Amino acid sequence: MKIRKLKNKDREKIIKILKETDMFTEEEINVATELIDEFLAKDEESGYEIYTAVDDADNPTGYICFGKRPLTQGTYDIYWIAVEPSLQGNGIGKNLMKFTEQKIKEKGGTLILVETSSQEKYLKTRLFYKSCGYEEVARIKDFYKVGDNLIIFAKYI
Repeated sequence: MKIRKLKNKDREKIIKILKETDMFTEEEINVATELIDEFLAKDEESGYEIYTAVDDADNPTGYICFGKRPLTQGTYDIYWIAVEPSLQGNGIGKNLMKFTEQKIKEKGGTLILVETSSQEKYLKTRLFYKSCGYEEVARIKDFYKVGDNLIIFAKYI
């Protein structure tokens, strides 16, 4: 597995992965697509960095999107991570997280935040973040909607 910057040719496959995970709403996929398009148009000037995990034939198997949190010194957000459903559990997600942590460290980052939902369907996601060394640091009740809390995970690097 190789990780490289997102290319134009990856766009449709990444959107397909986002849809196939069955984890994101249409509105969320639209936002992710906007960030992808912004990055493809402006690269890091967009405020985002997007990397793609690819197989030996250079086909995308997953991606990660992150960026510096405005008005902070050394705090970064991981905005999106998704892996092709048939390949989940094979270390692609963990490799994307480790790769991102190293990139952030190289940029002088010291804190990484990642947000998710308390919905039951996100249990695997929360367990994944914990397995990558992230700790739950905040929970905001009824953030997304009544009964759906925002959970914030953090990792100091």
